[in-house]
Amino acid sequence: QVRLVESGGGLVQAGGSLRLSCAASGGIFSTKTMAWHRQAPGKQRELVAWVTSGGTTMYADSVKGRFTISRDNSKNTVYLQMSSLKPEDTAVYYCYAGFGTWGQGTQVTVPS
Repeated sequence: QVRLVESGGGLVQAGGSLRLSCAASGGIFSTKTMAWHRQAPGKQRELVAWVTSGGTTMYADSVKGRFTISRDNSKNTVYLQMSSLKPEDTAVYYCYAGFGTWGQGTQVTVPS
């Protein structure tokens, strides 16, 4: 059973940066495609970015050029570096390892 624990959320002014981390345990991390999703108040959860076991990445159009997903298999951790943050990036950010395995989420707030 894979367990995911996110960290790194917080309040940041528009234009600022944050780095989210997601530490995985209980599975073979290096073989998994890992993803970040987010859910803003009153909205559906949406995919933000993913990274495959081989390092291929994909981004939602809304974050391209501003967010970078990466992974460190030696630490069983996936990261989301967020830059040039906007108020519309405000959401709870969730790590996802597939097969219904989600982290508990971490709040990111960018005041307008």
